[in-house]
Amino acid sequence: MHATPSATTRRKYDCLIIGGGHNGLITAAYLARAGKSVCVLERRHVLGGCSTTEELWPGFKISTASYVVSLLLPEIIRDFRLKHYGLNILPRNPSSFTPLLDGRSLLMGPDERATCREIAKFSERDAEAYPRYNRFLERVAAVIEPLLMQSAPDPLPISPDKRKIGVAKKLRDAGKLLELYTAMNSLGDDTVAAIELLVGAARPVLDRWFESEVLKATLGTDAVIGAFASPSYPGTAYVLLHHVMGQAGGARGVWGYIQGGMGGLASALEGACRDLHVDIRREAAVQKILVQNGQVVGVALADDTILEAPIVASSIDANQTFLRMLGEQDLPADFRSAIQNIDYSSASLKINLALSELPDFTCLPGKTVAPHHRGTIHICETLDTMERGFDDAKYGRPSTEPILECTIPSAVDPTLAPPGQHVMNMFIQYAPYKLADGQQWDDIKEQFADRCLDLLAKYAPNIKQAVLHRQVLSPLDIERTYGLTGGNIMQGSMIPTQLFSLRPVAGWSDHRTPISGLYLCGAASHPGGGVMGACGRNAAVEILRDHS
Repeated sequence: MHATPSATTRRKYDCLIIGGGHNGLITAAYLARAGKSVCVLERRHVLGGCSTTEELWPGFKISTASYVVSLLLPEIIRDFRLKHYGLNILPRNPSSFTPLLDGRSLLMGPDERATCREIAKFSERDAEAYPRYNRFLERVAAVIEPLLMQSAPDPLPISPDKRKIGVAKKLRDAGKLLELYTAMNSLGDDTVAAIELLVGAARPVLDRWFESEVLKATLGTDAVIGAFASPSYPGTAYVLLHHVMGQAGGARGVWGYIQGGMGGLASALEGACRDLHVDIRREAAVQKILVQNGQVVGVALADDTILEAPIVASSIDANQTFLRMLGEQDLPADFRSAIQNIDYSSASLKINLALSELPDFTCLPGKTVAPHHRGTIHICETLDTMERGFDDAKYGRPSTEPILECTIPSAVDPTLAPPGQHVMNMFIQYAPYKLADGQQWDDIKEQFADRCLDLLAKYAPNIKQAVLHRQVLSPLDIERTYGLTGGNIMQGSMIPTQLFSLRPVAGWSDHRTPISGLYLCGAASHPGGGVMGACGRNAAVEILRDHS
């Protein structure tokens, strides 16, 4: 029996995975389970991509980028026994807290009756409508969720000289479209409203259902997180579905924290991959994807190491994959042009804090852990506030009144901070990647972070004095650190023209590319961003279909 070469000596594999984010690790695990020799190449010193935990300051474990989970497919958790490898998702109840300057507040969570009692403080009518709204979302989500579990079809007519599509794929795609039609048909009178939810704007949907500004703002904040858009923009309504999607938190629509921080997912996946004999290399930046006669043959690393494989799956974004790692001669001109036209507009900034004590909210005083500390804290009282914030960003100005989405995971998981102290994540809209008037994020990010803390201090006056340490990640920092073009956390905007059969570009929505053996397995492919794992899982299915 021959010994298996170590990760430091082996040069040939069946499959190479570019990027050790959660999607890359999931693709690797499925391919290895099918008997492939697999190597994962991660540019950074830490696995997980945006789902990482880093001890930025002694005793404080920070989820530096992504910070909550719900959409992670239960099938992935089961398939690789991730709980056995330490994955523990801690559900949050309540799920959200919106304080108001007038001393009132809104708590929302999985207990619908309790949520309705909270809503009734602002509007009896809205309290009656809220359960109907949830049932509507759940009906639409039941149609959408199966679409996330498979690669998207390519229904648009494509010239055979651009891509030759076999009969088997045409039949599969026709079957998927028929399934979608049948599922949409099952919605009956809700079909038109469902289509609006999938491609329309969040604001008219929320205005139609509710009258309370604080309720609309709380729900609307989720619709614009990570997007360069106001709630009046087409495509923002789709994210409202996430309110009722996902079961990783233990029940439908329950979002949670990963014990030990978001890097706990990467650690569990790494454990599963190791037992499946996947080689994982950190600090192994891919410099170039190697192609011969239209077929991928391997990669060249930044240290000039050459690794060979007939299959390469990239979990990084399409811009990085096709425009940085491939030569112009490797791609058809029309495909390269389509990749160049992908919208990476971004307006997100992240602030990570170490706190000496919990924020003491004027509307609900107290510095000991209480229910309102456990969920997402929304600092935004009206949809008009969002509109004004976006008005600044679209002209290249950081918002005068930013939208804050804050979480305190240590209120649920005390292992993240020293006793009596806490960590807080602040996700900020709107901070445009492209700044006007010659401004540079490296020069102004700390000043903008001060503005965000000043705003939070209007609701919790002790917050600035409680800050022991802080990390500010501007959109430029997000691009540099995580390799996300334009700082876009979704690897491309989640707008109607960049979803489903149009992601990453029309004609190539099934994870394949014009280069034989090269696949996309990250959020640049369908179904897009979020800690879901569907991109990685679906890519593995298609790879194994081609190379079983």
